[in-house]
Amino acid sequence: MGDRGRTPAAELAIASVTEINRRPEPQDDLTPEQAAEWVAVVNRLPSDWFPRETHGLLAQYCRHVVCGREVASLLKEAMGNPDTSVNDLDRLLKMQEREGRAISSLATKMRISQQTTYDKSKKKGTGSGGRPCQM
Repeated sequence: MGDRGRTPAAELAIASVTEINRRPEPQDDLTPEQAAEWVAVVNRLPSDWFPRETHGLLAQYCRHVVCGREVASLLKEAMGNPDTSVNDLDRLLKMQEREGRAISSLATKMRISQQTTYDKSKKKGTGSGGRPCQM
Protein backbone atom coordinates (compact mmCIF):
# COMPACT_ATOMS: atom_id res chain seq x y z
CA MET A 1 0.00 0.00 0.00
CA GLY A 2 1.12 3.55 -0.54
CA ASP A 3 1.59 6.41 1.87
CA ARG A 4 -1.54 8.07 3.09
CA GLY A 5 -2.30 11.72 2.61
CA ARG A 6 -1.03 14.32 0.20
CA THR A 7 2.40 14.10 -1.38
CA PRO A 8 4.83 16.66 0.11
CA ALA A 9 5.77 19.57 -2.16
CA ALA A 10 9.48 18.76 -1.82
CA GLU A 11 8.87 15.28 -3.20
CA LEU A 12 6.91 16.69 -6.14
CA ALA A 13 9.68 19.17 -6.91
CA ILE A 14 12.20 16.42 -7.69
CA ALA A 15 12.77 16.31 -11.42
CA SER A 16 12.39 12.94 -13.02
CA VAL A 17 15.16 11.74 -15.28
CA THR A 18 14.10 11.14 -18.83
CA GLU A 19 16.07 9.56 -21.60
CA ILE A 20 17.46 12.05 -24.08
CA ASN A 21 16.96 10.97 -27.68
CA ARG A 22 20.07 11.75 -29.63
CA ARG A 23 20.19 11.74 -33.37
CA PRO A 24 22.11 8.74 -34.69
CA GLU A 25 25.58 9.37 -36.03
CA PRO A 26 26.49 8.16 -39.55
CA GLN A 27 27.93 4.67 -39.74
CA ASP A 28 31.71 4.38 -40.09
CA ASP A 29 31.54 2.55 -43.43
CA LEU A 30 29.82 5.44 -45.25
CA THR A 31 31.76 7.77 -47.54
CA PRO A 32 31.81 11.47 -46.62
CA GLU A 33 29.10 12.21 -49.21
CA GLN A 34 26.93 9.35 -47.92
CA ALA A 35 27.48 10.50 -44.34
CA ALA A 36 26.39 14.02 -45.34
CA GLU A 37 23.18 12.55 -46.78
CA TRP A 38 22.66 10.61 -43.52
CA VAL A 39 23.00 13.79 -41.46
CA ALA A 40 20.66 15.71 -43.78
CA VAL A 41 17.94 13.04 -43.49
CA VAL A 42 18.32 12.51 -39.74
CA ASN A 43 18.26 16.25 -39.00
CA ARG A 44 15.08 16.70 -41.03
CA LEU A 45 13.03 14.32 -38.86
CA PRO A 46 12.34 14.01 -35.11
CA SER A 47 15.26 12.67 -33.08
CA ASP A 48 13.52 9.39 -32.28
CA TRP A 49 12.48 8.62 -35.88
CA PHE A 50 15.35 6.20 -36.56
CA PRO A 51 15.70 3.53 -33.87
CA ARG A 52 18.80 1.31 -33.97
CA GLU A 53 17.09 -1.39 -36.04
CA THR A 54 16.58 1.01 -38.97
CA HIS A 55 20.20 2.20 -39.24
CA GLY A 56 21.03 -0.44 -41.86
CA LEU A 57 18.12 0.70 -44.04
CA LEU A 58 19.12 4.34 -43.64
CA ALA A 59 22.74 3.59 -44.54
CA GLN A 60 21.65 1.71 -47.66
CA TYR A 61 19.27 4.55 -48.56
CA CYS A 62 22.15 7.04 -48.34
CA ARG A 63 24.34 4.81 -50.52
CA HIS A 64 21.64 4.60 -53.18
CA VAL A 65 21.00 8.36 -53.15
CA VAL A 66 24.69 9.11 -53.71
CA CYS A 67 25.00 6.38 -56.35
CA GLY A 68 21.89 7.78 -58.06
CA ARG A 69 23.54 11.19 -58.25
CA GLU A 70 26.66 9.65 -59.77
CA VAL A 71 24.61 7.77 -62.39
CA ALA A 72 22.71 10.98 -63.19
CA SER A 73 26.03 12.78 -63.68
CA LEU A 74 27.27 10.02 -66.01
CA LEU A 75 24.01 10.13 -67.92
CA LYS A 76 24.21 13.91 -68.35
CA GLU A 77 27.78 13.57 -69.62
CA ALA A 78 26.79 10.77 -72.01
CA MET A 79 23.83 12.74 -73.38
CA GLY A 80 26.17 15.61 -74.28
CA ASN A 81 28.64 13.31 -76.04
CA PRO A 82 27.73 12.59 -79.69
CA ASP A 83 29.88 9.43 -79.64
CA THR A 84 27.71 7.76 -76.98
CA SER A 85 25.94 4.69 -78.32
CA VAL A 86 22.29 3.91 -77.76
CA ASN A 87 23.34 0.80 -75.83
CA ASP A 88 25.43 2.90 -73.44
CA LEU A 89 22.53 5.30 -72.88
CA ASP A 90 20.17 2.39 -72.35
CA ARG A 91 22.49 0.86 -69.77
CA LEU A 92 22.79 4.16 -67.89
CA LEU A 93 19.01 4.66 -67.95
CA LYS A 94 18.50 1.17 -66.54
CA MET A 95 21.01 1.91 -63.79
CA GLN A 96 19.17 5.13 -62.99
CA GLU A 97 15.85 3.31 -62.83
CA ARG A 98 17.27 0.65 -60.47
CA GLU A 99 18.64 3.30 -58.14
CA GLY A 100 15.33 5.17 -58.19
CA ARG A 101 13.39 2.01 -57.33
CA ALA A 102 15.75 1.19 -54.46
CA ILE A 103 15.53 4.74 -53.09
CA SER A 104 11.74 4.72 -53.33
CA SER A 105 11.42 1.34 -51.64
CA LEU A 106 13.73 2.21 -48.76
CA ALA A 107 12.15 5.64 -48.25
CA THR A 108 8.70 4.07 -48.05
CA LYS A 109 9.87 1.42 -45.59
CA MET A 110 11.40 4.04 -43.32
CA ARG A 111 8.31 6.26 -43.71
CA ILE A 112 10.25 9.23 -45.08
CA SER A 113 8.55 9.45 -48.49
CA GLN A 114 5.59 11.66 -49.41
CA GLN A 115 3.47 8.56 -49.86
CA THR A 116 3.79 7.64 -46.22
CA THR A 117 3.04 11.16 -45.00
CA TYR A 118 0.08 11.77 -47.32
CA ASP A 119 -3.11 12.81 -45.56
CA LYS A 120 -6.24 11.85 -47.51
CA SER A 121 -8.32 14.36 -45.56
CA LYS A 122 -6.30 17.18 -47.15
CA LYS A 123 -6.78 15.82 -50.67
CA LYS A 124 -7.11 18.46 -53.36
CA GLY A 125 -10.20 18.20 -55.47
CA THR A 126 -12.77 20.12 -57.45
CA GLY A 127 -14.76 21.03 -54.36
CA SER A 128 -18.15 20.40 -55.98
CA GLY A 129 -17.89 16.62 -55.93
CA GLY A 130 -18.80 16.40 -59.61
CA ARG A 131 -16.75 16.25 -62.72
CA PRO A 132 -14.78 19.40 -63.48
CA CYS A 133 -16.08 19.53 -67.05
CA GLN A 134 -19.75 19.57 -66.01
CA MET A 135 -21.47 22.88 -65.42
